[in-house]
Order: sequence, then C-alpha cells, then structure tokens
Amino acid sequence: MHRRITGKLVIATHNPGKLAEMRELLTPYGIEAMSAGELGLDEPEETGDTFQANARIKAIAAANAAKLPAFADDSGLAVDALNGAPGIFSARWAGSNKDFNAAMAQIERLLQERGATTPGRRGAHFVSALCVAWPDGHIEEVEAHVDGTLVWPPRGTAGFGYDPMFMPNGFDRSFGEMTSIEKHGLPPLGLGLSHRARAFVKLAEVCLEPR
Repeated sequence: MHRRITGKLVIATHNPGKLAEMRELLTPYGIEAMSAGELGLDEPEETGDTFQANARIKAIAAANAAKLPAFADDSGLAVDALNGAPGIFSARWAGSNKDFNAAMAQIERLLQERGATTPGRRGAHFVSALCVAWPDGHIEEVEAHVDGTLVWPPRGTAGFGYDPMFMPNGFDRSFGEMTSIEKHGLPPLGLGLSHRARAFVKLAEVCLEPR
C-alpha cells in the first residue's frame, strides 16, 4: 500500500544544488521542505552498492533523526566506455572540495586514453534513485535515468555536478546550458527531462497530491 506525503518533509541532502531542485519539484504539492543540512543532521556513510541502496540509507537516517518523513536522492553519471564509472562514486570523484571541473577533466582523460573521441563512443546516462522513508519504517522507492552523450569542453554554467559535459539525446545543448525549468521543470512549464525529474514524476504518482 502506497503512502501519501503530507505536511513537513526533510530533504536528506547537504548539497545546495540538489536541495534547490527538490524544493522546486515539491512546490506545487504544498509540502514544507527543510534540508538535513538546515537541521544540522549528520551525513550517513553511503555504504550501498547501488543508487537505490544509498538513497535508502540517507532517507532512513534523516527520518529517524528528525522524526519526520525524509526524502533522499542518490544520483550519478554512468559512462559506457568506463564500464559505468563513476556511477555511485560520482560525488566522490569530485573530492572533499566538490571540484566537479576536476572530476569532468578526469573523465575526459580516461575517455581519451580509451580512444573514445567520437559521439558514438561517448554515451552515458544519469541515474536518479529516490526514496521516501517514514520514522515508522515505511518506504517508497523509484528510479529513472536519462541517456545522452558526453561533450568536451564542458558547456554552460547552469546546473551543477557533471551537467556541463552531458548532452541529453535529442538536444544540441548540455544540461549546463539549460535553464532549471527546461531541465527539470514538469509539464506544462518544462519537459521533465532530467533523471531527477523523471524519477520525481514516478514518485508523485504514488506519494503526492497537487494542492
């Protein structure tokens, strides 16, 4: 039996980019969202071996600490020519100082080493796993992805993370060149294009009701 989200919700992230996206997605549903960072909650160690497992770890930790329903995302970039790397280690490739320019440069170096210089050999996809956990142990989970091609040099300054080097299939601009509405805004304002938006649509179907 699915459970609806009502009232207050903790967004289990300390990442301001993710927080802004999640708050924007939740706005039409009248949910009062606060972040784990704003509540001073510790970040749990992500010991899972899948995006879904790590999303679950973060959501459960926040729900138990805040005594409120908690919403967590675990997402990352999987590069075909790198056997799915960086995958669940996407954030860790940026290091403790969150230097995604260095992380993107590392990916490009590895692609060059493998001779992956043509679009056909530079396929990748973003994955987003969402989990909502309640203090009583109830859990709702969904996952979605968006396919694309990696470009170099990075394009645009919008978004965050690996967005500037990821061009979704069917478009001639990177996520870093798209506005937030274009990238993750839901219809009718946006296309619901990003991995996080697509996962959110799935979650909304079972857990949310518009105001």
